[in-house]
Amino acid sequence: MELVDLIKALAHENRIRILNLLRQQELCVCELESIMGVNQSNASRHLNKLGQAKIIKYEKRAQWVYYQINESTLEKYPFIKELIEREFDKVRECQEDKERLLKYQESGLSCEELAESDLFA
Repeated sequence: MELVDLIKALAHENRIRILNLLRQQELCVCELESIMGVNQSNASRHLNKLGQAKIIKYEKRAQWVYYQINESTLEKYPFIKELIEREFDKVRECQEDKERLLKYQESGLSCEELAESDLFA
């Protein structure tokens, strides 16, 4: 059941946080890891669950994979788009992630440099 899988995919804090970040811009796993303060395995597991539910999609560029929200799924299920746009800003962790994303954007660091930097130390 596609709808049930979609709703189940939303039922984890880290997946909510990922969607919150991806609504701002596309990001690769290493950027999500650093911004959210999670390890690669954790981020990948949650990205996989969101991908299986078709909430996100990805594009491979060289050795990096960039993730973004799948707009066609949001068109098919507009309540998800409304949830993302109206409710995520109320979640403290999402607010903090958004601030960290802004700090990253302003830093000028590439994703290759981010993991080695002390930007979020």
